[in-house]
Amino acid sequence: MSTDTFKITIHMVSSLDGIIAKKDNSVSWFETTDHFEKGADEPNAEAFLKTIDCYVMGVRTYEHALELSKSYGWAYGEIPTIVLTHRILPNTRSNIQFYAGEVTRLINEELKPRYKNVWVVGGAMLAKEFIRLKLADEIRITILPIILGEGLPFFDRVGLEQALHLKDVSAYKNGMVELHYEVRK
Repeated sequence: MSTDTFKITIHMVSSLDGIIAKKDNSVSWFETTDHFEKGADEPNAEAFLKTIDCYVMGVRTYEHALELSKSYGWAYGEIPTIVLTHRILPNTRSNIQFYAGEVTRLINEELKPRYKNVWVVGGAMLAKEFIRLKLADEIRITILPIILGEGLPFFDRVGLEQALHLKDVSAYKNGMVELHYEVRK
């Protein structure tokens, strides 16, 4: 299936101070009891997720998602998911594919011919690589109402200046804010 429009979106959930993972990898900080009266109700996640054709993630994100799936289920559903790794890992899902080559080759030979809307969902090193190689079209950051103080930063030494265009901002009743940027090329 050839597509007319192809878009790569980097998505990350972050604390206000830019941390995407605590040192112990716990996700309890994802739960918020905050209430913002002027905020919108959260959008229908199920309908939105149907717009994503493929996920791309690094091996550490994959291993973390596998661990979390024991308690919460596999967060990425049946959508094709490509995991970048040089290791041989167990695969219990038919929609998971492992890839060990160059990122630009993955995009040009595997993703562009098959998909329209690809989301890079982790981790920080992979997101940095997509930004550094100027492969991302959009960056969406969901900021939770918490300061973690330490952990894995999202933007750590990207190594280049990148202009962005703010496309949208959404504030939700639970205190989360989503920033939606277009990458200027």
